Amino acid sequence: MTTIADFTADLPGGKQAKLADKVGKVLLVVNTASKCGFTPQYDGLEALHKKYGAQGFEVLAFPCNQFGGQEPGSADQIEEFCKVNFGLSFPLMAKVEVNGPGEDPLYSWLKKEAPGLMGTRSIKWNFTKFLIGRDGQVVRRYAPTDKPESIAKDIEKLL
Repeated sequence: MTTIADFTADLPGGKQAKLADKVGKVLLVVNTASKCGFTPQYDGLEALHKKYGAQGFEVLAFPCNQFGGQEPGSADQIEEFCKVNFGLSFPLMAKVEVNGPGEDPLYSWLKKEAPGLMGTRSIKWNFTKFLIGRDGQVVRRYAPTDKPESIAKDIEKLL
């Protein structure tokens, strides 16, 4: 059975994070963008991270430029923007593709495990969210319009 432990994530600067190191935590995996109408959700994601981080919760943000070119910057520019404007303390991964022939294998798995409306697999926009349980399994997918604070009860159940 595949779990998040079977994947790695590229980090800014070319290093890799073994997601096996995240098993045992509750995770919220989000494709993000700095110039999107949903970008203010960074505030809500940071609030969740601060509120539940000590209990074993973590947000993993994957910048993506596939939707309207809304994440055009380099990894350093994205990180600077997020720290200055939102005070982010959770990990920002390297930019990924979440759809199409170049999609990151993690996103292929996430979409298979938690399809969207009517069974669709593709990510429709920035700030699509996937909740992962401590066992490394996908629990639920959330639409870009689902605000981070609306996910808090689901996070609490898993903690």
